[in-house]
Amino acid sequence: MIAHRGASGWAPEHTETAVRLAAQLGADAVEPDLVASRDGVLVVRHDNELGETTDIASRPEFADRRRTQTIDGTELTGWFVEDFTWSELATLRTRERLPQLRPASARRDGADPILRFTDLLAIADETGLDVVAELKHPSHHAAIGLPLDAMLADALARTRWIAPGALTVESFEESALHQVRALGVDARLVYLMEADGTAPDLRLADDAAGPDASAPTYAAPTCAAPTYAGPTYAEQRTDTALARLARRVDAISVAKSVLFEPGSGGLRTSDLVERARAAGLGTITWTLRPENAFLEPAHRLGEHPAAWGDWQREWMLLAELGLEAVFVDHPELWRRIER
Repeated sequence: MIAHRGASGWAPEHTETAVRLAAQLGADAVEPDLVASRDGVLVVRHDNELGETTDIASRPEFADRRRTQTIDGTELTGWFVEDFTWSELATLRTRERLPQLRPASARRDGADPILRFTDLLAIADETGLDVVAELKHPSHHAAIGLPLDAMLADALARTRWIAPGALTVESFEESALHQVRALGVDARLVYLMEADGTAPDLRLADDAAGPDASAPTYAAPTCAAPTYAGPTYAEQRTDTALARLARRVDAISVAKSVLFEPGSGGLRTSDLVERARAAGLGTITWTLRPENAFLEPAHRLGEHPAAWGDWQREWMLLAELGLEAVFVDHPELWRRIER
């Protein structure tokens, strides 16, 4: 069982508090999302936009760094990790990303700083957690001269974090996984799949972005765009495509919704796990959360999005599929299901 960015149901995600709590609550592994700072440091953040998960909006010294850019086909406005040095990022404090759904976690806003990947490796080593590292927006980072695959290999070499079998690398871009393997990183490779859409490294999109005109004192990098239009994630889940994927990666990790489909008697699980297993692939799913907002409609109780629904019923259905692993925000709840 993989703690999704730590025990992020109880503490702001990607913080030392969340990671250590995940170990205490019985997680086997922790997932850090990795992005890059301006000076080439791997930073543990949900995304490269900082406004949702830190106090940066309240920091006047960084006001001129706010800008708009397009990443993986989506226009975003905010403060981006790649526009800051690590020494600047280290002054920020973390905050709960979903305060309306998780007010208890939000009470820890400001208590923790941001982590580097090397910081997280040290905590994992101390607590015995395996690491499932996600490379976030690798094409975007490569285009601005911050290749996440090379930075990952370098961080592992510098820290000498060589726990055999303890590292998994995952990405929504399969090409990034092959680059990691080409660099000699000893890791299990997992291809992340959204329910819909096409992988960023396969999608034909105009992702060119330049500096924010409202911030003339800081020249932001230009992001180049992928130029190859490839199959959708759904097309990559056909039997033929899964068989091909099995020759290139070790497992797929899919959005939870992909594993459910309507049936004559109500909601039922799909046959994806069985088909992937037949092709030689493990299957992981994300993210199991108890709040109504994240449950399938059939398993919600009441109308308040923050209320906990019938998560036990939903998770039991998933447990019966024989998944390789699940991502959870509350590790102790999955342990109840396993009993």
